[in-house]
Amino acid sequence: MSAVPRRSLIGGAAAAGGALVLPVAAPARAAAPGPAATPAAVTDAPRVLPSDPRYPGLVSGANQRWVGRPDVVRLVGSTEETVRAVQEAVDKGLRIAVRSGGHCNEPFVSDPAVRVVIDMSGMNAITYDAARRAVAVESGALLGSVYRTLYKRWGVVLPGGTCPTVGAGGHIAGGGYGALSRSRGLTVDHLYAVEVVTVGADGRARAVVATRDAGDLHRELWWAHTGGGGGNFGVVTRYWLRSPGAQGTDPAGLLPRAPSEVLLSDVVWSWDGLDERGFTRLIANYDAWFARNSGPGSPGRGLYSQLKVQHRVAGSFHMCTQVDAPAAEAERVLDDFLAAVAEGTGAGYRVTDRTRAPWMYAVTQWFGFVEAAMPRWKAKSAYVRGLMPAEQLKAMYRQLTRSDYDNPVALINFVSYGGRINDVAPDATATAQRDCHLKLLYVSLWTDTTDDARHEKWVRECYADVYATTGGVPRTDGVNDGCYINYADADLADPALNSSGVPWHQLYFKDNYARLRQVKKDWDPRDLFRHALGVRPA
Repeated sequence: MSAVPRRSLIGGAAAAGGALVLPVAAPARAAAPGPAATPAAVTDAPRVLPSDPRYPGLVSGANQRWVGRPDVVRLVGSTEETVRAVQEAVDKGLRIAVRSGGHCNEPFVSDPAVRVVIDMSGMNAITYDAARRAVAVESGALLGSVYRTLYKRWGVVLPGGTCPTVGAGGHIAGGGYGALSRSRGLTVDHLYAVEVVTVGADGRARAVVATRDAGDLHRELWWAHTGGGGGNFGVVTRYWLRSPGAQGTDPAGLLPRAPSEVLLSDVVWSWDGLDERGFTRLIANYDAWFARNSGPGSPGRGLYSQLKVQHRVAGSFHMCTQVDAPAAEAERVLDDFLAAVAEGTGAGYRVTDRTRAPWMYAVTQWFGFVEAAMPRWKAKSAYVRGLMPAEQLKAMYRQLTRSDYDNPVALINFVSYGGRINDVAPDATATAQRDCHLKLLYVSLWTDTTDDARHEKWVRECYADVYATTGGVPRTDGVNDGCYINYADADLADPALNSSGVPWHQLYFKDNYARLRQVKKDWDPRDLFRHALGVRPA
């Protein structure tokens, strides 16, 4: 069966002549800037109060476990409105949180301490900024809209997540990856600039544009948004996208070209044909194939796959795969991959789909990556950089075949990684994991509001069992390499739930955390933008 929501498996427009932004502020260590001028014609963002019939639909996100009770939701429609909304909250001493697509795993926005939610959904324009030679994407734009616009207007792509309803705001700030990342890099590898509404030590809100240009005084703020996670440094209002080294002014040449077609495949294994030996061999085969094909120049870098192993009570599980390559080569790569994964398992698989299709269909419609949602879930993550040892594979088998737990949509998802992602230095962006070949997602999904504790318990026990030899977390070593911040797991910051001795920030950011802390000190010295996994000021 296939019931895993894609959001868990993976996630301002400039005028034609250039971008309109507020005056740029300097970082805290430079000369203190004056407050940004506010255009006289700017109006306040609409306020949605608890008495408004829209309020219930604006205080929760995709994970319905978390429902906030803020005093007000501000529906901003421009950078200037965002500055004003932030300034008003700061002046009143009210805690702020930001929502773009609303797909966060944890209750960062619905924290009871949050009194003002700034909703970015009204800022969703996607345009070409000729002055910056980059595509401008407002943070409220959903990935599906970004993909359609880039493809239809200019024939280009952004290698982002496979869930079309995830918002660009948090997805890009957290690093962003998807089905084209092995061949085209992470989302943030194509990030040229970011506009952020920050609040300085003087308590004044101002809009800042930071670019990757070597001479930009604000470059560190750009760097922090290449994997430092959302909700840390201010309110992102827009991103500018342009691949490094891209030349000219034609937007069709400033981002990677879109595939004309891709080869799609979905195969199903029955649990009836798998004992522990067969299961562990299957996972080891999958692991080994991507380890062999994890280099930037690997001939298999155009193949992306998700092996979604659901609990045994589901009866079966499936693997969906996309190959971006010329027809004959794609067929050969896929055949070799499927044979390698199945070798020696003693279990056959059933092909439920194998077809060539337009990339736009694959990224927005194909059932392999676009699936039904469930309203409640708990998730954990891990990066894999070396072949998983037998004890980890056996622990996975134990947890997925437990007889005292019976959720058919509890699973471990093995997601391919590496390729061109590994062609970037660990400190070139805030995304530090740059020599891995898999990303794992441990997740349970459910609907019953009274069942939260039972499903949380399984996810936690499964994770602790798999990483028992490294303190119950994927501590960086020859096999593991920490966690992915866009699959936020607040357990890791709770001493009662993480007794490994490995700080949460080491798992997510590794050696990049000290640099992130300095950016936090420079741009949010009052720690106004914070949550359970938030970067702390230096």
